[in-house]
Amino acid sequence: MVTASIAKKKKGLPIRELFYITHIDNLPSILKYGILAHEQIEKLGIAYKPIYNKEIVSRRKTITTPNGKSLWTFANLYFQPRNPMMFQLVRNDLLENIAVIGVDKIVLNQPDIFLTDGNAAHSQSEFFTGSQKTKVLPKIMREIDAPYWNEADGSKRKIMAECLVPEKVLPDFVRSVYFGGDYRVKFRVQASLGNPKSISFMYVPGMFFQTTTSRQITPLLSVLVGDMFFSRAQTLTVSVNTKGVMGKGVASRAKYQFPDVYVRYQDACRNGKLKMGKPWLYKREISADCELADDPESLISPNGETWFLLFPTKNDWRDNSKIEDIEAGLVWLSKNYQKEGIKSLALPALGCGLGGLDWTNVGPLLCKYLSTFEIPVYIYLPAEKSVPDYKISSEFLLPKKGNI
Repeated sequence: MVTASIAKKKKGLPIRELFYITHIDNLPSILKYGILAHEQIEKLGIAYKPIYNKEIVSRRKTITTPNGKSLWTFANLYFQPRNPMMFQLVRNDLLENIAVIGVDKIVLNQPDIFLTDGNAAHSQSEFFTGSQKTKVLPKIMREIDAPYWNEADGSKRKIMAECLVPEKVLPDFVRSVYFGGDYRVKFRVQASLGNPKSISFMYVPGMFFQTTTSRQITPLLSVLVGDMFFSRAQTLTVSVNTKGVMGKGVASRAKYQFPDVYVRYQDACRNGKLKMGKPWLYKREISADCELADDPESLISPNGETWFLLFPTKNDWRDNSKIEDIEAGLVWLSKNYQKEGIKSLALPALGCGLGGLDWTNVGPLLCKYLSTFEIPVYIYLPAEKSVPDYKISSEFLLPKKGNI
């Protein structure tokens, strides 16, 4: 028997809620009956709109917990809703139809629940109950606190750690409902449910892999705030040095999320293919969508490939970037993007952040060149420092000729 509140164990344990991903049409039923196990949904004959691949989820019938019960008999909650399942739903164009339900963390204090250190249906995931839950919970919270995942290191499995609750999660435990598509959906759904005062309704696009800010500068050029590595663009740009070191920032993220990019980058540096003023394009044949999705075979229209443009912004990683080096690379890109077969392009604010340059100078320079491209281009603003609204306007970024 658990003698203390698991949700309050350990100093600073960052648990506020657990999460359930569902179709918005299921919200009235959930607020009435609770979050039900699949077995209970079938037994009670409740109309339920699925958002998952039925064949994949039905396999959970054959997987049992240590007490011999099928996963089908448990309602499953995630510790991290921004996970491979959510990514797959968004990529399958279900964004406007899904919601995330936030469940009170006191559900963790029920003595008959199980925690798993990864996707409960995965053969390598372990189950924990009783006093084991208190010991494993800090580890679970560390593993799910990550901006990305991949198959090779197990992070794709671990970020989908679950809390399994027998039969159902009571409706009284529902604390929040989150939306990530059109913000107006939040108000429409909230009103349709009678505006319950005990529940918070929130628009949180980042939870759903959406940008938090998007400004269209030209019909094909946009400036965004968000995570570039979840972009739908065919080609992702990584700012690098010419010494083969990916130590911090965007480059470090690419190194760990896509290890093969790091290997090719080092080869390009050694072979002299990558130089200041001459970016190098790695035409990777693997789709990042397929690597990130929970069930790649169920993706409706994944990116066929994900290329990486390695754009040198400095020679040595210790140096600051120079605006003339950024421009030299943009000149090369302008002349070669069509010949190389780039169909759409995402890139960070080159030279800003760790490079020491300011968006005030970099932004207009990027837009001067990229606004001439005949493909969709997405510029992601620097994450290190917020940019005032007027500096992401078309008037600022594309001033009249002669003002740059």
